[in-house]
Amino acid sequence: MSGPRETAPRPVAPRDAGEADLRRAFAEFATGVTVVTVGGPFPRGMTANSFTSVSLCPPLLLVCVSNEAVMLRALRPARHFGVSVLGAGQEALARHFADDSRPAGLRQFDGVGWSPGATTSVPLIDAAPARFECEKWRAYDGGDHTILVGAVVAWHGPPVAEAGSAVRGAAGDALLYFRGRLRGLDPGARGPHR
Repeated sequence: MSGPRETAPRPVAPRDAGEADLRRAFAEFATGVTVVTVGGPFPRGMTANSFTSVSLCPPLLLVCVSNEAVMLRALRPARHFGVSVLGAGQEALARHFADDSRPAGLRQFDGVGWSPGATTSVPLIDAAPARFECEKWRAYDGGDHTILVGAVVAWHGPPVAEAGSAVRGAAGDALLYFRGRLRGLDPGARGPHR
C-alpha cells in the first residue's frame, strides 16, 4: 500500500498581460500611508505607501522612492529624512503631498500643520499618529525604485491611555491604501480570534 504520490510543484509561467495586471495584483495588499519629508535648503514632502519597519535593534525602517521622483533628488544629498504615518482623517494631506502641481520648497508645507523634528529638524506632520526622524543608513537598487533604509534617531508615537493601550480615535486609526484607493479602517472590523 502506498500513499499519495508527491510531485514537485509546477513553475508558474509569467503572465503576458503586463504591468497593469501586476499593479492590480500588488494593490490587493493593503498598506499604510505616510508622508516622507526632507528638510534643509530644499525641503520636500511626498506621499508614500511603500514603508515598513525593518528592525528594532538597531531601530531601522525603509521607504521605497521612485527613481523618477523629485523626492529622490531631494533625498540624495540629505543626511536625514522624516516619515509621518497618516491617520484616517488625513486623506487630504496624503492627496496634497501626492499632487505634482503643489508648490516647491517650503511653500508646499503652507497650510499643513507641521513642526521641525527636535533631533534632525526634518518637517514632521503634527497630527500624524506616529512620526520618525531618520538618518540615512543604506540605499539599495530596487529596479525602478530606490530602497532607502533609515536609522531611526527619534520617534513620536500615539499617546498612551492609562491601561497601557494606545488612545484610539480619528487621529489614531490608520489611513490605508488598498486597490488604488485611500481608505480608513472599519472601526467595526474584528481581527482574528486567538
